[in-house]
Order: sequence, then C-alpha cells, then structure tokens
Amino acid sequence: MRKPILLAALAALLFNLPLAAKPLIYCADASPEGFDPGLWDSAGTGNVTGQIFQGLLGFKRGTTQLEPLLASKWTVSPDARVFTFTLRPNVRFQRTAWFNPSRALNADDVLFTFGRFIQPEHPFNRALPGYFVYPENLGLAGMIAKLEKLDAMTVRFTLHKPNVVFPSYFAMAFAGIQSAEYAGQLLARGQASKLNNYPVGTGPYRFVSYRKDEVVRMEANPDYWGAPQRTDKLLFLIARDPNVRVQKLLGGECHITAPIRDIDVDALAARKDIVLQKIQALNVSYLAFNMQRSPTRIRAVREALDIAVDRAAIFKALFPRGDAMQAVSAFPPAVPGYNHSLKNEYNPARARALLAKAGFAKGLQIELWALPIARPTNPNGQLLAQMLQQDWAKIGVQTTIKTYEWGEYLKRAKRGEHDIYMSGWSGDTGDADDFLTPSLSCAASEGGTRFCNAEFDRLLEAARASTDVAQRNQLYQQAQLIFKRERPWITFAHSTVYIPHRADVQGFRMAPDGSVAFEQVYR
Repeated sequence: MRKPILLAALAALLFNLPLAAKPLIYCADASPEGFDPGLWDSAGTGNVTGQIFQGLLGFKRGTTQLEPLLASKWTVSPDARVFTFTLRPNVRFQRTAWFNPSRALNADDVLFTFGRFIQPEHPFNRALPGYFVYPENLGLAGMIAKLEKLDAMTVRFTLHKPNVVFPSYFAMAFAGIQSAEYAGQLLARGQASKLNNYPVGTGPYRFVSYRKDEVVRMEANPDYWGAPQRTDKLLFLIARDPNVRVQKLLGGECHITAPIRDIDVDALAARKDIVLQKIQALNVSYLAFNMQRSPTRIRAVREALDIAVDRAAIFKALFPRGDAMQAVSAFPPAVPGYNHSLKNEYNPARARALLAKAGFAKGLQIELWALPIARPTNPNGQLLAQMLQQDWAKIGVQTTIKTYEWGEYLKRAKRGEHDIYMSGWSGDTGDADDFLTPSLSCAASEGGTRFCNAEFDRLLEAARASTDVAQRNQLYQQAQLIFKRERPWITFAHSTVYIPHRADVQGFRMAPDGSVAFEQVYR
C-alpha cells in the first residue's frame, strides 16, 4: 500500500523541479552600439540592454500600460509637477567577474543614473563625456528643476512645468538604473569607460561577453529579485541579412528572430515547427531631411521631393502582402490625437513647378542614404532608394545613393552629414508625445533632422501640461498641421510586425513597440 504513495510523492517532486535549462538564441538584426542604456536609442541596443537593466517603472508585457518595477509605487501631484517614487526593497545588482555589490538598490543609484542626464558637470560625465541621446531629445535637463533623495528608499522629481507623460519616461530603455557603487569604483580606478563595456544592472539576465558584430552572451541572474529564469543561457547572434536569419531559424541555429519581411511571412506561416506572432506595431518609417543645409533646408524643395514619390508603386514592391499602411503623419492613426484631415499627394507636375519657383528649374543634385538594415517599416532600404531615385529623376533631381554600416550610419546622420536619410521610430507608450517630442522637438534638433519650430514646440509643451484628453488631442492635431506644412520628413509606412520563433519556445509575447523581452521565456 505504500508504493502508490511513494510514486505520487516522487511525481509531485519531479513536477515542481525547474525544467532543464536549454539555451535560448535570438537572431538580432544589428549589433548593439554599447551597453550603457542612457547613451543609445537604437532598437538593437535597447533589445540587449533591456534584458540587463530595469527602470523604476515598466510596461506590462504586451501593452503600453505602466506598472511598478524597481519602484514599488509612485505618486503624482495634482499639478503633474512632482513625482515621488518608493523603491522596491531587497533588489540586488548583478554579481559579475568585474563587480560584487555590497548593498541593495537605493536612492543613490537613482540619483546617479539621472544625475548624469541632467548635470553636465556630474563627476562621471567629466570622466566619461557622452551624449545621452534620448534624455537630450526629451530635453530632460531643462525639464527637471530638482532631483531629491528623501530617504534611502524614496526619490522625488520636481519639474519646472507640468508634464502628464513624465512617468512613462521611467519605463523607457534609456532609464535603466545603474549602480552608483559600481560607477564609483570605476571612477576611482580611472576606468569610467567600462560602464559602457561591462554593464551591471538589476535585470533577469546578466552580461557575460560580446564578440563584436557576432554574438552577445548573457546568463540568468542568480540574484534576481523576481522569479528565477527557466533559461540559463541567452545569446544574441548578430545576423544582419534577413535571409540568413530565416535560414538560421529554420535550421534551429536560433530559436527566435528579429522581425521578418513581408516576403518571408507565407513560407514561415506554413511551417508546423514555427510559430509566427504578429502585432500592428506603434511605428513609423520616414526619410529625414537635413534642414540646416542646402537644398533640403528650402521648404519648397522638401515639398517637391515628397509629392514626387509614387507611394503606391513603392508599396507594391516592398509590401506585397498589403500589411503596411502609408504613413501620412508622424504617428499611426491608432494613436489618440491623430489628425485625419491630413493627406499624402502624388503630383510630379506640381513638384517640378515648386522646384522651378525655388530656383531649381534646371534640376538639382541630392544625396540619399539607404537604410543598411531591414526593418518591418522599411524591409529593403536599397530598393526603396532606387525607386525614389527614379521618381525624383522625373522631376529633374539627380540622386546619389549612399549607405554605411549601421553604427557608422547613425553617427554620421547625427553629425548632419546627410541631405536625406532613412530612419524610423517605434513608440513605447501609445501617446502622441512619444513620437513627436523625441524626434521633432527643438530639444531633439541636434539629431539627424535638425528641425526646430517654436510654435510646434509650444503646442507640444501645452499638450504635456494638460490633463484634459480632448484638449491634448486638439493640440496634437494642430502640431501635425505644422509638421505637414514644414515637412521635416517624407513619411513612409506604418507596418504590421511579424516575429517567428521555434514551436518549443514558450512565454514569448510581442510588445507594441517591437522590442523583445526574454524574462520567463524558455524552451
């Protein structure tokens, strides 16, 4: 009579043991620029640092809804100027070969992380000067009036002006909390640059190594404050070619990949060993004009180049499945505040007349940079460039096509070496401000577009300050009228995003911004 009891006990024990820890391999489309989340804003970098670092807040998996993360709770003053965060107790930074933390997360770590963003003379910034792309584009330094440590586990941010979207910043990739203790040790040793090369965060995975342009290796964080991971080894294989990524997936060399192109969807959807997830992402692709050099600083030239683009023909070639939508404004129609009165125009005759009026009746020469990586909203930058070249030739514009390796492409665009370059954006929050401020505000004008319009900025500021949803939407609609009039971008596409994975991958869920998170994802 004891045998069934013993077998039942053994079965219960086995059932509660963790699964065998199989490695999980993700085929990424680009190399990380570095591992300090505050310094970079590319999706490829954020996908890596997002496994290692965490913010005070996060987005609930698969949504744009904010939830507590390293902060256990937060409060907002009625005037949306004072934001107070209570930190989660007993959160430990990762133990690595280069750092062994002596304490848990506290307010000093938050002050260090955000102090770098808002204090140019911060000791760490003097030792390691850097450009914090997203904080700079948001105008964070001018926004925050005071950053205070109320006690060891409480921090307060006071703003100069109301900002109803301010809490969402704490869930974005740039806001991953760094260890002040680790930074202090690096500073004392004169090794500040290691903060970007040997990261230490609080996330579910810790950094192991990086072989440039080949592979990032991570492993489960044994001291993680959340549930233990069922995947022990996490690898990001760098595979820029979309065909290569698909073949590696089919061959089992990777278990999940970066988003695929339209032309690969049908073949993968037919495979029983592949699961294809999709989401109508909060994204936009565009061609950004350099508005501080001739001829693209001339509004009539920008308008002419825009209305000379045969979007219908281009979409047939790049999005044969018809899953992408032509972008008219700076964000998708699903985002509140979208201005439905805006339209795209295709009119080569009027484009030629605009060029003649601007003094280019005999034509002009421009340089167009082709996107060097495949993205859902721009699956083939070289083909897009060639089709644009043909469209513009019809109005007398001679176009030279250039491209660079992805990291070099980003650096050169930021320095303003281009006439026109291809880019894109994915929103984290589902709010119009998340598309407009980081890319098109005056604070962001040091980036590739170099667009700064005082009235546009005033409207964005008024929208951030308003708690009235209808008023905010009206302000964003007005801002879009200025955007369409000034045309800092040629808007291109909003796309459905498809991410395939092997059928044995469990727990993966797509995010509205197209990012990937591997906490509690396993095989």
